[in-house]
Formats: sequence, C-alpha cells, structure tokens
Amino acid sequence: MSSSASAPFSGKVAAITGGGSGIGLALAQSIARGGGSVLLAGRSLDKLRTAAATLRGPVEVLTLDVSDPGSGKTLVATAIERFAQLDIVVANAGVYLPGDVREIDPVAADALVRSNVSGVIATVAAAAAHLAAQGTGDILVTSSVSGHQAIHWEPVYSASKHAVQAFVRGVRRQLVGSGVRIGAVAPGVVLNDLWNATDERQREADVAAGLGMYSEDVAEAMVFMLTRPRHVQIRDLVILPVNQEI
Repeated sequence: MSSSASAPFSGKVAAITGGGSGIGLALAQSIARGGGSVLLAGRSLDKLRTAAATLRGPVEVLTLDVSDPGSGKTLVATAIERFAQLDIVVANAGVYLPGDVREIDPVAADALVRSNVSGVIATVAAAAAHLAAQGTGDILVTSSVSGHQAIHWEPVYSASKHAVQAFVRGVRRQLVGSGVRIGAVAPGVVLNDLWNATDERQREADVAAGLGMYSEDVAEAMVFMLTRPRHVQIRDLVILPVNQEI
C-alpha cells in the first residue's frame, strides 16, 4: 500500500465543530489515523478533552458555541494559531428538535436555527474566505436526509436542514474556480448522542436490523468525499440504514 493510501491526510489540518462526540469525533479519529492534525471544537471542554484522548497524532481542543456569530472566525484563527495552517473545515455541530409545531417551545426552535443554520453559515463563511485565499481546501457540512424531504415529526429540524442544503449548493457555485470544494453529507438514522442512543445492546440490535447506523459509518463516507482527486467534487451524499423507509 502506498504511503498516500495509508496516510491520506498526512500534512493536513482539519477543524471540526461538534467534535466531542458522534459523527464529528468519528471523523476526527479517521483523519488522525490517516496522518492528519485535528482541532476539535465544541461547547463542553470535558467532552472535548475526553475525545482528544482517543486520537493519535497532533490534536488541540477549542471551546466554542457555533451560535455565536463570531465562532467561525474564531475557529479558523485558532487553527492557524495552533497549527500554522488549515486545510479542512467540517461544520458538524448541531442540535435536534422533534415534535408537533403546535407544541414546540419557540425559544428551543430559535436555538436550533441559531446552531443548525446560523452556526453553519458562520463556520462556512470564515472557512471559505481563508481557504479561497490559499487556493485550496475542503469544507464539509453535516446535513440530514431530513434536508432532502420534509419529515413531519421534526418540521423545525427538517426546515433547518433544507436551509443547509440550499446554502451548500449556493456556496459551491460561488467557490467555482477557487480551488475550494464544499459538500454536504446527509445521514439517516445515526445511533449516537444526538439520537439519544445510550443502550449499547439496543443500538447493536438496531444496526444489525438495518434500522440505524454508527457514527463511524458516516465518517467513512465523509473520508471518501475528502479523498477524491482534486478534479472531483461530491456536492451531496445521502447515506441511510438499509431498512430505513425514509
């Protein structure tokens, strides 16, 4: 096996929001195994430190709330400060809110939009400015199958992911010719913290039944997106458990 195949992220630096658990941590572990350096960002310092301990290779942590309008610039500046470069930015942080809209707390709905939409915009805007200036780089956004069709039991969450899909597609057009790629991965049911999947036996049973996926399954798809030749861009990747009906 060639060194590039065994270490596809050698010499690369990735900044990942929501990096303390779930898909963000699984991707960070894959990048670290592939020779990359990682900045893990999230709201809980304890969770970030625990996550960082599972990575091999250079890793730094940053407490950050993506709902803060300045969070994107802080993320990029910290990566440059700690590693002197930045090649990959993953806008992965987000929150989940199901329920009938007639019963949803407007404060909770507003917090979701600030994290899932405004947070993505802030992260991507800062990343795009930096990466375009250097003429190369990758931006990935964690979306959802809920952004490709309206799911009635989670209308606020679904609306936020529809916004993310539109945003990614618009930004891709703006970045044509810049050397920067942007894409969105849209998972179905992922049995992690966001889904509140805490029972390991139940999680294994659901995965075996094709009703859910592990965070690592999604991370593997994201690695595929990041490691395509530079003349190839994957704008959208939908990944579902084999027996998920939606």
